[in-house]
Amino acid sequence: MLLWLQLMLCGGPLAQVLSYQLELQESVTVQEGLCVHVPCKFSYPWLAFIGSHMFWFQKGADVDHDPPVATNIPSQKLHERTQGRFFLRGNPQAQDCSLDIIEVNMGDSGTYFFQIGKYSYLDNMLSLNVTALTHTPDILIPRTLESSHPRNLTCSVPWACEQGMAPIFSWTSAALTSPGPRTHLSSVLILSPRPQDHGTNLTCQVYFPAADVMVGRTIQLNVTYAPQNTAIRIFQGNRTVLETLQNTSSILILEGQALQLLCAADSNPPAELSWFRGSPALNATPIYRSPILDLPQVGTAEEGDFTCRAQNSLGSQHVSLHLSVAYPPRPLSPSCSWEGEALQCTCSSHARPAPTLRWRLGEGLLERNHSNASLTVTSSSEGPWANSSLSLRGPLGSGLRLSCEAWNAHGKQSAAVLLLPDKGLVSKAFSNGTFLGTGIMTFLFLCLLLVMKILRKKQTQAGTPDQAGIPPRPRATRRSTILDYINVVPNSGPLAQNRKAKPSSPSQAPPPGSLDCKKNQKELHFVSHTSQGPRSFTQASESNNREELHYATLHFSDPRPRKPREPQDTYSDYADIKFH
Repeated sequence: MLLWLQLMLCGGPLAQVLSYQLELQESVTVQEGLCVHVPCKFSYPWLAFIGSHMFWFQKGADVDHDPPVATNIPSQKLHERTQGRFFLRGNPQAQDCSLDIIEVNMGDSGTYFFQIGKYSYLDNMLSLNVTALTHTPDILIPRTLESSHPRNLTCSVPWACEQGMAPIFSWTSAALTSPGPRTHLSSVLILSPRPQDHGTNLTCQVYFPAADVMVGRTIQLNVTYAPQNTAIRIFQGNRTVLETLQNTSSILILEGQALQLLCAADSNPPAELSWFRGSPALNATPIYRSPILDLPQVGTAEEGDFTCRAQNSLGSQHVSLHLSVAYPPRPLSPSCSWEGEALQCTCSSHARPAPTLRWRLGEGLLERNHSNASLTVTSSSEGPWANSSLSLRGPLGSGLRLSCEAWNAHGKQSAAVLLLPDKGLVSKAFSNGTFLGTGIMTFLFLCLLLVMKILRKKQTQAGTPDQAGIPPRPRATRRSTILDYINVVPNSGPLAQNRKAKPSSPSQAPPPGSLDCKKNQKELHFVSHTSQGPRSFTQASESNNREELHYATLHFSDPRPRKPREPQDTYSDYADIKFH
């Protein structure tokens, strides 16, 4: 009778009438290393008579001999593969047969069935599918990472379960970091970002020991910082001439060349690049708001400092370039003057680099700094300017040629001072035109008085007829000028005959009425320009047919320089300046 009742309960017609139902999700998929909760509800009509022992077995297991994978009996031996990971946490009185699985691994895949007492629910089984872990850690990072401002970064695995062995976190980064607090499912990293950390990678890896699986995530750091490493690159055509990362650099460019200045800076966010002349003051207005500054033709006006300023919201930095322009020597400005018995000449020129000056006397080349009994050369330079002085002492020959030369690596220029030839001290006469002009005017005035006195005497004697009966000549109706008596040489007459004789001949005396001021000195040639030139020789001869004129040859001794007085007429020295 008892056996029949058991058969009826376990599977007979009575068991079919009574309620043996199981509410269970037939298939569950879980990623390796994670946890899963499988809800389960059962119904059993004789629950009060069979006790509260519940079991989960893997399909194919012998319930009488094989250990279950989970049970609510604490002392029950479990399958070694599932021990400590499969938990039957349900309450039989509440008809709860839910199953919790932590740190799932690939070996957990399979089919499982529930048993309470001696009754196994074989009609409703659980199919567990384990797949590879595809979840990655979450990295919580601040919106902005500013250079030199430490920030906390958090790596977490919120999809992992709290039970089981804690996952192991590891960080990989080239940035300066230090560990912060951590929890079971998260880890904090203290990051001290630097400008060079911008764009670098930071990786968080999480290892699950029970499942022997590791996952990770990599992010790229976005670090903001003020401009740095501001540089100016100089291009000529397609060639880079210079790249400087220093605060101030200098470059020498040949005059007339074209340059392109390119400014670049390292910053985040990108900096605004502007160009200034000189050093940019606060709120100064740039000459150009662009990374590129074109200089199509460099000249001396472009010499000086060009400054590039890089600026963003975090700060600014500037770099300057000093541009020096190289050019050949500029036109020389030689000049000469007499000082005592010496001819003093100076010459100056400017170029970059500073020119070298030297003098050429005739065919000879004088050293830059030289001194002897007859000459002294002194040279000096300051910045782009070079100066040289020449002092010549003693008698100078006629036809003296003197030139000043200036040269540097980019060119050469020379200026020749051609002193007009004379029969004596021509260079001294030209160099001291002002002093000589005063002396000439004084001597001319004295000689003119003597000539006028002689003319009056002759005219007085001509008032009576001579022995030949020639009537006296009428007086000139115009006033005589000094041009009528100087530099006009007649073709005949006593003076013409006298001029044919050598001046140094002792047998030849001056004609009557003439003035000899020569005193054995050489004849001086003098040239002057006036607003109206003297009349021609023909005009002078025609105007003098009506009267007899007396001529005086004027010779002057070598006058000493004296303080000039203001002359009535201006006489100028002349020098032939030639540029090569």
